[in-house]
Amino acid sequence: MSITIAPGACFHCGLPNTEGAKYPVIIAGQTHNMCCPGCQAVAQAIVDNGLQNYYDFRTEPAAKGDSALDNTLSKLAVYDEPELQDEFVYDDGNQNQIQLTVEGITCAACGWLIEKQLAKLPGVKQVSVNVSARRASVSWDASAVKLSAILSRLKSIGYESLPFQSDTHEASYKKEYKTYLKKLGLAGIMTMQVMMLAMGQYFDILGNIDEDAVAYFNAVSLLLTTPVVLYSGSVFYIGAVKAIQARTVNMDVPVTIAILATYIAGLFAVNNNGGEVYFESICMFIFFLLISRFLEHRSRHKASQISANMHKLIPATAYKLENNEWVSVLAKLVNKGDVVMVKAGESVPVDGHILEGKSTFDESMLTGEFNPVTKSNSDMVYAGSLNQQGTVIIKVSAGVKHAMMTQILRLQEMAMANKPHVAAVADALSRYFVSAVLFIALATYLYWNNQGNEDAFWYSISVLVATCPCALGLATPSALTCAMAKLNKLGVLLKRADALEQLTVTSDIVFDKTGTLTQGKFSISKQWLKPAYIENSHNGNIEEAELHVLAIAKLIESHSEHPIALAFDHGETISDLLVSDVNIDIGKGISAIVAGQQCKIGTANYATSTLSETDSKNAYGANVLLSINEEIIAAFWLSDTLHKDAKEIVNKLKGNDLTILSGDLQINVEAVANNVGISNAVGEKSPEGKLNYIKQLQQEGKRVLMLGDGINDAPVLAAADVSIAVGNASDLAKNAADIVLLNPKLNALVDLLKMAKLTKRKIKQNIAWALSYNVLVLPFAVMGLLTPWQAALGMSLSSIIVVYNSTRLLR
Repeated sequence: MSITIAPGACFHCGLPNTEGAKYPVIIAGQTHNMCCPGCQAVAQAIVDNGLQNYYDFRTEPAAKGDSALDNTLSKLAVYDEPELQDEFVYDDGNQNQIQLTVEGITCAACGWLIEKQLAKLPGVKQVSVNVSARRASVSWDASAVKLSAILSRLKSIGYESLPFQSDTHEASYKKEYKTYLKKLGLAGIMTMQVMMLAMGQYFDILGNIDEDAVAYFNAVSLLLTTPVVLYSGSVFYIGAVKAIQARTVNMDVPVTIAILATYIAGLFAVNNNGGEVYFESICMFIFFLLISRFLEHRSRHKASQISANMHKLIPATAYKLENNEWVSVLAKLVNKGDVVMVKAGESVPVDGHILEGKSTFDESMLTGEFNPVTKSNSDMVYAGSLNQQGTVIIKVSAGVKHAMMTQILRLQEMAMANKPHVAAVADALSRYFVSAVLFIALATYLYWNNQGNEDAFWYSISVLVATCPCALGLATPSALTCAMAKLNKLGVLLKRADALEQLTVTSDIVFDKTGTLTQGKFSISKQWLKPAYIENSHNGNIEEAELHVLAIAKLIESHSEHPIALAFDHGETISDLLVSDVNIDIGKGISAIVAGQQCKIGTANYATSTLSETDSKNAYGANVLLSINEEIIAAFWLSDTLHKDAKEIVNKLKGNDLTILSGDLQINVEAVANNVGISNAVGEKSPEGKLNYIKQLQQEGKRVLMLGDGINDAPVLAAADVSIAVGNASDLAKNAADIVLLNPKLNALVDLLKMAKLTKRKIKQNIAWALSYNVLVLPFAVMGLLTPWQAALGMSLSSIIVVYNSTRLLR
C-alpha cells in the first residue's frame, strides 16, 4: 500500500517543499513537484528506468536527494533504495547478488576489463561477465560497498549498466542492433563509392588519367572515407581506449592503430598531392570487421534469447486472496504463505502447492518435456508453467524472486563465473597475441624501412590488419554460450561452465540407485511382525498389531524427505501416539521417542545393536527394520520400479566404467544392476562410505561423474569431479551438484555428454582455425605480398567462420 504525501511536501522524500514547482517530474502521467535538484534527478531516474511502480508500493518516503550530487551519480543512487533492490537483488544471507545488463561489450577483453576493474572495489566478492549475453553477475558485501558505486565504476570505464530485466535487455539489444545497422550501412555505401574511384585508377590501362584527376579522385575518396572512420569505426576506438586506460591491450588496439595510421597517412598524401593512399582498404577493413561484429551480435542474442525468454513466461499479475476477495496484484508483490488462484489457460505466477483443484500443467519451459503433467492437492507447481485445464488454488511457497525459474536463470548466469581451462587459456593467449602482433608490425616497419623500401609503412599496416586476433577472442565464448543455451532448452541447468569440459574427461560414471535409476516410488511388498510382539503387546491380535506398527512407522517417517518415507504414508494415524526427540541419521535411519518408548526405523545395524539369529533369518532381505527399545518388532520389504529409460541409457554409456553406489542392501542393489546391465554394484554404504568410495576411485587416477538425488547423496555429489542432480532431487543435492537435470528422465544425460564433447570439439576447431589463419597469413603480410584490403577481407572471413561454427551447436 502506497504512503500518502502531505500537500505541499516533496513527492519523493516527503519533506517540506519550499521551491514550489521549480523541480517537477511527470510520474504516471501526473506532474509532481520535488524539493531540490537531487530529489528531481533521482525521481526522473526512476521514471526513465521504467520503475515508477516504486511510488505505488513504497511504505516509507525516500531519503532526500543530495542537490550537490552530479546528475549521473544521482541517477545511479536510485538503485540503493531498498524497495527497488527487493526486485533486482538476491540476498543469500551472506552477500548480495545481481544480474546487470552492460552496454558496450564487444569482445572477451571487455569482459576481462570489467572483471578486473570491479574486483578492485572493496566489498566486491565475485564478478563474472557473460560476453555473449552482454550481462555481468556481481556478488558484493552491501555493508562495504553500495550498488550505485558498482554501477558508477562501470560507467567510469565506459560501460553503461543497469539491473537486468528481460524487457530492458531486449530494448538495449535493439538499440545496439540499430546502431550497428547505421554504422554498417554507412560503411557499406561509402566503401562502394570509394572502391569505384579506386578501380578507375587500378585499371587505367591506357594511362589516360592525369595527375590532377588522380588528386581529385583521392580528395573525393578522403571526403567519403572520413565519416566511415569517425562514425562507423568509433566502436573500435572506444574499445581500444578502455583497454589502454586499464593498462592492457585487446584486439581493438591493433585495429585502431591500423585504421588511424592509414587514414592520417592518406590525409597527408592528399594535402601534399603525392604518396600512396589506401582509402578503399580503410573502408573495406571497417566494413568487413563490422559485418563480423554484427553477425556475432546477432548470434549472441539468439543464444541468450532462449534463457531470457523464460523470464517472460512468468505473468506480471496474480489473483491474490485478500479479505476473502480475489484481487489482481503485481506478481512480484506476492509473498510466501499467500494464496493465489490460477485459471485454466493462465500461466502460474509463483511457486507453490495446490490447495484446491486438479489440472494438467505444461512444464516444458523447465524440463524440456512437452507431455502435460497432472497435478492435484499438495502437488508442487512452478512459476511459468501453463495451467491447461481447471482452476486451481495455490499456497505460495516462494516469491517471484525466489521461484525455481528465477533461481535457474540466476545459477545459469553465475555458471559463467567458472570459466573452463580452455577459455582462460584462450583469453590469455588472445592478449599475448595482440602484444606479439604489435611487436611484429613494428619490427616489420623497422626492417623494411632500414632496407629503404618506401612501402615499409604499408607492410606494417597489413600485418596489423591481417593478424588481428578477433577470431581467437570469439573462439571459446561463442561456443560456450551456444552450448549452454541449447542445454537450457533441453532442460539441463549448468551451475558452472567448466563442468562441460570436465564431462569430456570422465572415466567412471557412478549412479545412486533410489530415485536415479529407479523411480523412487516405494511400496511395501512384504512385511513381518515378530510373534512375541504380537502376543505380548496386542494379545495375539495380528490386525491390531499391524495397524499399530504401521502407525508408528508412518509417524516417524513423516519427518523424512527420503522417497522410502512415502511407502508408509498410507498407514493409519493414531492420535494417542505422541512423538518427540526425532533424530535423522542420513543414510541410516530415524530415531524418535514414541509414546515414551525409544523407537528406531532404518537399516538392521541402525535399528538394533543386537540382532538375534532367528530375527536375522526372518528379516533377511528386508529394506527397513523397526525396533522398540533396541528390540526388533517388524521388518519391511520395499519394492521400487526402474525408470522406463534406465536400460536404454545404460546401454548408451557402455564406453565408461559404470557403478551403482547405494545405501540399500547389497542383494537389492545387485538386482537393479543385473536388470539394467551394470556389472559393478556396491550396496550398504553410508554417506561416509559413499564418500570414501568416490575418493578411492579418485586416488586411483579416475575422473568420476556422480549422479544422485537425495540428501544422503550431497557429500559425494560435492566430492565428485563433476556431479549431476537428477529429476526431483532434494534442494541439498541440487545445491551440491554441478549440473541439474530438470527432467526426471535420464535421456538428458546422453544429450549432455554428447553436447560436452561437441562443445569441446568446436572450441578446439575455432582456436585451431584462428591460430592457423593468423600464423599462415603473417609471413605474407611481413613480406609485403598482402595488401591492406586483402588482409581486411581475410581477417573478417576468419571471424565469421568461427561464429558460424559455434552457432551450429544450436541446431
